[in-house]
Parts: sequence; C-alpha cells; structure tokens
Amino acid sequence: MNPLAAIYGAGVSLRNWLYKRGTLKPRKLAGPVVSVGNLSVGGSGKTPFVLLLGELLKVRGIKFDVLSRGYGRQTRGVALVDPAGSARDFGDEPLLLARRLGVPVIVGEDRYQAGLLAEHRFGPQMHLLDDGFQHRALARNFDIVLVTPEDARDRLLPAGRLREPLASLARADAVVLANGASADSFPIKDKLVWRVRRGILPKNVPSRPVVFCGIARPKNFILQLRTAGIEPAAEAFYADHHAYSERDLRDLLALREKSEADGFVTTEKDAVNLGGLLSALAPLAVIPVKMELVDSANAVDTMLRLIAGRRRQS
Repeated sequence: MNPLAAIYGAGVSLRNWLYKRGTLKPRKLAGPVVSVGNLSVGGSGKTPFVLLLGELLKVRGIKFDVLSRGYGRQTRGVALVDPAGSARDFGDEPLLLARRLGVPVIVGEDRYQAGLLAEHRFGPQMHLLDDGFQHRALARNFDIVLVTPEDARDRLLPAGRLREPLASLARADAVVLANGASADSFPIKDKLVWRVRRGILPKNVPSRPVVFCGIARPKNFILQLRTAGIEPAAEAFYADHHAYSERDLRDLLALREKSEADGFVTTEKDAVNLGGLLSALAPLAVIPVKMELVDSANAVDTMLRLIAGRRRQS
C-alpha cells in the first residue's frame, strides 16, 4: 500500500471514529438536511443528482435550498448565489444549480453557517447539502451516496481517487448506483439501493465539432457524444472546474481552424466557466446532462417518510 494513502486512511478513520464516539459533534439546523455525496474525487454525478432531486421536490411543492462549499470560487465566506453572477464569485456548480433550479443556493466553507443564512432569509425549509458526505460538521437527516464502477476497484488518496474507504457506506441511508455500478461490488446489503440512468440531451450540434470540457471524467462525455452519433473533429480537455481565459479561447479557435471543424460542443458546467467568453465560440452547442431515478416516486416517498420519523424522534 502507498504509505501516504495509509496515513490518509488513518486520518479519515480517526475522524469518523471521533464522530461515532461523540467526541466531535455535528451542529443541527432547524430544517431537515439531505446530503448528496460520494466516495471519490469528482465524476460520480453529484450535481446532476442534486438537480434531479430538486426537480422531484419541486413537483411535490416542497420548498428547499441548496448548501454548497462553492468549490473553485475566488471569494470566501457565506453568500447567497446570484444567478446572474460569475463562477469566480460563487463556483461553477452552485451557479449552475441556482440557474437550473431557481431556488436559493448558499455557498460557504462552513455549511452550518450557510444553513443559518438560508433559514434567516427563507425559513427552516429543507436543505440539500451538495457534496456533503464528508462534511460531517453539519448534522443531516438523510445521507445519499453515489457510487460508480470505478469506486469499487479504486484506492484511497493519494494513490487513487477515494476520499473514504468503501466501508464508510455504512453511514449512508441510500446508495445510488451510477454509471452502471453493480450492488454486488459494494457493502450495501442493508441499504436503500437506488439506480439512475444518465445521458445527454444533444441539440443543434454542429456536424464536425471541436469538443472541449473541464470535468472530472471527460472520456465519459466523449463516449456519450459518440453514442448519440456525434463524432468530434477534435478534442480539448482541461482540469475539472477549469476557469477559461483569453488564451484558452485563442487555442480553441486555432484548433477549430486546424481541424476544419464547424463549431464547438461543451458541457453546461463549462459554459458557466466560460462566462463572457461564451459568445466568441459560436456556433456552440451546450449539452445538458439528463439523469433519471428509477422508481423515483417510491424513492422520494421513502426518503420523506424516514426524515419525518427521525425528526419526530429527535
């Protein structure tokens, strides 16, 4: 085993033990908290799942907000996301959530303080805690964890991408099998198991595009495009949450000319990170991710029932 991974794992185990023992205590908000998280660094579909769960709650008339760390922003402190703002100020995923869901999204390194701001402004409604599985400082009423096939055979940081070992799934209430993951690969026999289907919604796509993106698993995006019959004329990959610059813009335009492409294709998250540079890449097709939860009505009913029961007992 990588010695650094062993040290990292020991630190994770100690922290989790301290919470289990009660030495470290999470702080509670007045409204119920539903955490959506994963085990690995990026690429499991947390943000698409928050979007999906948010839409399911909206259909039922349940008011909620989203609490996010605001990864990648260049500001600090707790702030209400302005949908007309920039990824620089709020982070790309919180901005995407605010624009798509039309609900309050609050960013903050301390998600408890973010929740307090949300409750002060909007009342003690439901809070969706984005990327919250490892944020144990905030108490939650329901823990949803997404897993992928890669997680089952991965290793702890820094040797691999796992932030926690598979055994940590013992804390989860519902495990979401994403990207074709198999329940047999994970220690989840006593857990709610939800399955999602994930795809893309290509529309008005150039016939020979330059495909570019700064996401955790770019090859998956390319595979989805090819499955939809879209063959890239050229590809350009950037680091996850990449903040695009004028130089990137010049490089992409040069790549279009070199490959004789007739336009560009990217993801919604990249469109957020492009900001004001977006219009210079016309024609550009921004491809949204589509995620569906199998038997969603039963899944949400079960979640809400368990949350109500736990709040009555607390």
